[in-house]
Amino acid sequence: MITALKRLLVGSPMATAQAKQERLAKIPALAIFASDLMSSVAYGPEEILLVLVLGGTVALQFAPAIAVSIAVLAAIVATSYWQIIHAYPSGGGAYIVASDNLGTLPGLSAGAALLVDYVLTVSVSTASGVAAITSAFPALYPHRVGICVGCVLLIMLANLRGIRETGRIFAIPTYWFILCMALLIVAGFYRWMTQGPPPPPATVAVVEPLSVLLILRAFSGGCASLTGTEAVANGVQYFQPPESRNAGITLIWMATILAASVVGVTFVAHLYHIVPQPEETVVSMLGRQLFGRTWIYYMTQAATAVILLLAINTSLAGFPMLASIMAKDGFLPRQLAHLGDRLVYSNGIIICAVVSCLLLVIFQGSTHALIPLYAIGVFGAFTLSQAGMVLHWSRERGPRWRLHAVVNAAGAVTTAVVVSVVAVSKFVHGAWIVVILIPLMVLGFLSVRRHYDTLRGQLTLRGFVPPKIGRHPVVLLVGGLHRGVVTALTYARAISPNITAITVDLEPTATARLQQQWQEWAPDVPLVVLDSPYRSVMQPVLHYVDQMEKQRDGDYMTIILPEFVPARWWQHLLHNQTALLLKTALLFRKGKVAISIPYHLDR
Repeated sequence: MITALKRLLVGSPMATAQAKQERLAKIPALAIFASDLMSSVAYGPEEILLVLVLGGTVALQFAPAIAVSIAVLAAIVATSYWQIIHAYPSGGGAYIVASDNLGTLPGLSAGAALLVDYVLTVSVSTASGVAAITSAFPALYPHRVGICVGCVLLIMLANLRGIRETGRIFAIPTYWFILCMALLIVAGFYRWMTQGPPPPPATVAVVEPLSVLLILRAFSGGCASLTGTEAVANGVQYFQPPESRNAGITLIWMATILAASVVGVTFVAHLYHIVPQPEETVVSMLGRQLFGRTWIYYMTQAATAVILLLAINTSLAGFPMLASIMAKDGFLPRQLAHLGDRLVYSNGIIICAVVSCLLLVIFQGSTHALIPLYAIGVFGAFTLSQAGMVLHWSRERGPRWRLHAVVNAAGAVTTAVVVSVVAVSKFVHGAWIVVILIPLMVLGFLSVRRHYDTLRGQLTLRGFVPPKIGRHPVVLLVGGLHRGVVTALTYARAISPNITAITVDLEPTATARLQQQWQEWAPDVPLVVLDSPYRSVMQPVLHYVDQMEKQRDGDYMTIILPEFVPARWWQHLLHNQTALLLKTALLFRKGKVAISIPYHLDR
């Protein structure tokens, strides 16, 4: 039943040979990797205005300049990542570049920062997408957390179906949103030029004095628009050959569309004197002022909500790929390195979705509560990758290496300034969580690697002497005499002549009857009756097994557990799980081998 449900939701397994067929061309790749970057247009300009509004009407005048500076930053970051894509075509982005050029700790810091960023992208994009829905339909606002979690789980299922199928599903909504934003910007400028500027609003009250720190906070909030730029560099191997060329072109498209959209939306919001409100998004206010509550407005809101929810997809593609690379290096559990049935890293997809759902529940689906945690990770990774590339070019010294090094150095300095600004301006608003979390994650990575190194050392065959098995004792657990027990006894006789049967005395009458039957069926095998004053099966059995430690002839003792297996899944619920509990307990006792002997029932 579980297998049938999995096939229904996820699809049939795909052969490894189909992996190359699942790679993406540029058009569907843009739909997958640009959804995160493009979705930030819905909340990046809004975050700028939300901070500037605290400084009153005068502070709002700085919004266009901040938007332009973010567009310039996007060009610098995209150019730097274009170089990374061609220098490291195997993917991995900031983690690989920092590890290769700066060392293990910087590489792990970049990896931790990106993993945090991917999880937060899912949370922020979902919260912002649901905010677009509740702006159009306010009655849904009290149910926003449940809607957020449901959306994440649905898109998780879509990603589990495979990367190529995901691209087909999400291509139309991504381009739909791009067209809607273009329509919003063009309509805004056209109406402003033909009908003149709208009347100025009432003066906005000053909550905080206009200062450099306020402007820097607005800039750091708007920098959330750049999250997702690194996704292409992390997922180069998702592209059709030539991988680097196709990934580079897709990155350029993404950065160009992003810069134009952020600047356009911010300028139009400035021209129409939009003042952000907590209960309605800036895009919604703009659309309502330009189009009224017409079908165009609702179409724009729908496109915004869809792209914000689909932005989850970028992280659910990037997180598993990065986690698989780190797992192959031994810094994350090995389960994250393996492809699932549909040629995607299923474990990574599920982990990213589940953690994001927890954040949405904890922060009650609030975009503004999650944003302060957001930009530090991604800009920290930007900085480390660009610094690593400077060292890469200085070592390689290929054609025009100085020009490449200058580009990456400019990127490193710029993003270092940004991450410092974000850390300082957003620290008390929640950024301290990420500042503490990333070093803790690095320590966790090192612990995982240390475990695998220790395991490798203990499993090596160098100098190994095989253990002495000998005529080791076999203990047969008997709960009553039936076909399953007799079958298990036959198996025990086949592996050792040294057999002892044990039973726990929970009911004296049943125990006496068992002793009589045992003399008839197995007189040559001693049956030991264990007392249990507290009616426990586990403790007397484990105590007896531990007491036999000194009687072993060899390094092992075998405990045989007869089990009958019901024919229907629901029939398992009608029986206790003593054998399972004993197997689990014995797993952690050195030298004890637990063997289950199943007896399958017909109905």
